Amino acid sequence: MLLRRLRYYQCQLRHMKIFLLPILTLALLSVTVKQKYNPEQSNSLELIENYYEHLVNCSKIIDGDQDEIDKVKILTISKEFKQRLRVKDSNYTEWTKDCQTYTKVRKYITKPLSKQEEEFPIAYSIVVHYRADMFERLLRAIYQPQNYYCIHVDKKSSESFSAAIKGIVSCFDNVFIASKLEDVVYASWSRVQADLNCMADLLKMNASWKYLINLCGMDFPIKTNLEIVEILKSLKGRNNLETEKMQPHKEKRWKFHHEVVNGRIKDMGIAKQPPPVKTHIFSGNAYFIVSRGFVEYIFKDKKILSFFEWAKDTFSPDEFVWATLQRIPGVPGSVPPHSKYDVSDMNSLARFVQWVYFEGDVSNGAPYPPCNGPHVRSVCIFGVGNLKWLLQTAHLFVNKLDTDIDPFVVQCLERHLRNKILKQIF
Repeated sequence: MLLRRLRYYQCQLRHMKIFLLPILTLALLSVTVKQKYNPEQSNSLELIENYYEHLVNCSKIIDGDQDEIDKVKILTISKEFKQRLRVKDSNYTEWTKDCQTYTKVRKYITKPLSKQEEEFPIAYSIVVHYRADMFERLLRAIYQPQNYYCIHVDKKSSESFSAAIKGIVSCFDNVFIASKLEDVVYASWSRVQADLNCMADLLKMNASWKYLINLCGMDFPIKTNLEIVEILKSLKGRNNLETEKMQPHKEKRWKFHHEVVNGRIKDMGIAKQPPPVKTHIFSGNAYFIVSRGFVEYIFKDKKILSFFEWAKDTFSPDEFVWATLQRIPGVPGSVPPHSKYDVSDMNSLARFVQWVYFEGDVSNGAPYPPCNGPHVRSVCIFGVGNLKWLLQTAHLFVNKLDTDIDPFVVQCLERHLRNKILKQIF
């Protein structure tokens, strides 16, 4: 069976002009991956998560070593690897019954690593609905005891997922579930409301955090907390998010009344009244970096509150509400509505998303290189082959990563960030 598998891959790899080293690697990996877990001996997050850790060289991957990248590709398409043991939501519910052991085993950072970080706490709003394993790795990567984390759990999430998040949250004083939860429907107001709910809770939670960053469960940092603090401090109170002139074909999203029908947003064909703000409607996305002053202001200003009410029956308001607020004069941290202040997704720092439409040869002017993984709704699911380029960008976070498709990209990012933190300490 193994011989037939090797012959198949050998044929495929010849076609790809890859030579003997990856083929021999596959033989080693196939034998290794076939080892099975004994549930009584391996009910450990570290053991499950890092079972393949010794199989890849993250330093080489981050340096762009093609042989090492090809080795990971071979591993991730093998049948044995696809059948590997995965972390379940219920595992977190069990592991977090003993928070002291859980946080120690997972190596959560429990003390501020520098005075600069301690004096510049950051708030996070994280909207999640599934994959507790991805959320937990994200939280561990960004966790600092001086920061604050509001977790919005979609009301329609499974009971096992909700229980897992409650278990994880219970182990930290500065991590909490939003006091009001929404049934989040794609492209509806509920996505904006989820962040507003967390914003309100974070304002009540503490008066010292400086900036708010919102994320989803498939995001991951490509900067350390210290690097993020230094970048945020350099903004000097300004917000940072995508905000550009609205393209004409998108204007129907807010010019017509929409309703959620059977779990989907639907254009009802009824024209809406013009928006109650003088500024033009700008285009952007759901993710942002905003100052505390911005968050406080939007809950008090009557015109903005009326703008929120007006936007509740539009399509994908998350892709214009924040972008428009950023261009309204008087809003803390905003910039003027003039086109010279437009900020594209490539120049906004919050997170990097790679769209299939703009992939190509960077040396010939393409915004970014080809995706090293599959695409979902035109968005790249990054693979290890993308890491070298990603770590050279100015963004703070990257989307999307999926450990079911390529766990090594997350593993190598974790190791890269942890090594930078260790150098910071020592």
